[in-house]
Amino acid sequence: MRRITIQVSKELRSIPGVRNFGAHIGRAEVAEEVVGPNFTELWISIDPDVDYDATVARIQEVVDGYPGLYRDVLTYLKERIKEVLTGASASIVVRVFGPDLNTLRAKAQEIGAAIKDVGGIADLKVEPQVLVPQIQVALRPEAAAQFGLTAGSIRRAAMTVVKGMKVGEVYDRQMVFDVSVWGKPGARSDIDAIRELLIDTPGGGHVPLKDVADVSIVATPNEIKREGASRRIDVTCNVRGRDLGSVAHEIEDRVRKLSFERGYHPEFLGEYAARVESRNKLLLLSAFALVGIFLLLHMDFQSARLAGLVFTTLPFALIGGVIGAVISGGVLSLGSLVGFVTVLGIAARNGIMMVSHYRHLQSEGVPFGLKLVLQGAEERLSPILMTALCAGLGLLPLVIAGDRPGHEIEHPMAIVILGGLVTSTILNLILLPTFYWLTFRDSTARSLSKPQSLP
Repeated sequence: MRRITIQVSKELRSIPGVRNFGAHIGRAEVAEEVVGPNFTELWISIDPDVDYDATVARIQEVVDGYPGLYRDVLTYLKERIKEVLTGASASIVVRVFGPDLNTLRAKAQEIGAAIKDVGGIADLKVEPQVLVPQIQVALRPEAAAQFGLTAGSIRRAAMTVVKGMKVGEVYDRQMVFDVSVWGKPGARSDIDAIRELLIDTPGGGHVPLKDVADVSIVATPNEIKREGASRRIDVTCNVRGRDLGSVAHEIEDRVRKLSFERGYHPEFLGEYAARVESRNKLLLLSAFALVGIFLLLHMDFQSARLAGLVFTTLPFALIGGVIGAVISGGVLSLGSLVGFVTVLGIAARNGIMMVSHYRHLQSEGVPFGLKLVLQGAEERLSPILMTALCAGLGLLPLVIAGDRPGHEIEHPMAIVILGGLVTSTILNLILLPTFYWLTFRDSTARSLSKPQSLP
């Protein structure tokens, strides 16, 4: 792995625009990401003056030139987000659970074969679980009983020679050093020497290990992953050239058509699953928030009609956000949802201030009519425009910068908020005054000049 990493590094360094190169081989820097020597990360910075898409395509071409490697080319933020969501650096993860490892491997290969021709799939990978040699000591209970030995004593003796055992500590210069006992290098690397290992018997004698246990080298998995008290294996892939949602739906449909034995089941994880879960949770919380907003408006205005007026005009403010989401790719991402909530809050604030100003003018004796509506809109023009301009100018750099690495969340959010600010400003300056006049131009509206008599 180190030799291949060096070769890949040399080729990547020759690409124009690649700078600040770094590599970590078999790194174990943080507790949540401990990996073996077969894992490598190459960290690359790209010069802002070069064509980003063309440079990334060239990097992908270099990495793809080494067959037999499982690789992903990701930005740092995308890799962090995906690993937090599922523990895997892929957009879509089909995680298969079950008790038997061989059956899991076979089922994972079956899933990989079933979805490999789905349009838009890239970097399809069945989690590799290679077999590695391991020494196995299988106790023969009858033979061990003849010498008065137990399974624990035999395994401790074998483990001490091969792996080592801590027997004490040494304190020196305010530092603590462990003292361990283990076998000579020749004994640890030679299976015949392990078979000849002498085991102390309770009677004071010795017996070779081979007389009380079968020592052999067997093939075992390099790792066994568990989750929820069950073994699991992942089938992962990324998406290119197609909508993430449609690819995820098609993969889910194909996998659900496969038959799974009792005790085995798939789960669908990744970006799309996390997005759906976040969206459903956000929609549920938004519903409670809207009910709370209506109740607060009713408590403040002491009028169901005024509260309903502000409440029913809020969806018009989201039109610009919808247009912004379409412009940013047509994908309703988590950043877009946050943008919609922000736009809704700004529109509600401006609407409440507009209606409150109308009530204030009526309390000062301004009669209800077009003069009241125009005067209130004119006096609220500057505060509403200042709110929109301050927020818009603050988000404009994110919109101009485009969908660059590190802006995967902020860019769609900024576009949605910017589009929503345009429509919410029009709503509060044109539509809301119009609706206010149309709603209260009858005799009930004229009674609003006395706040205590609100309907």
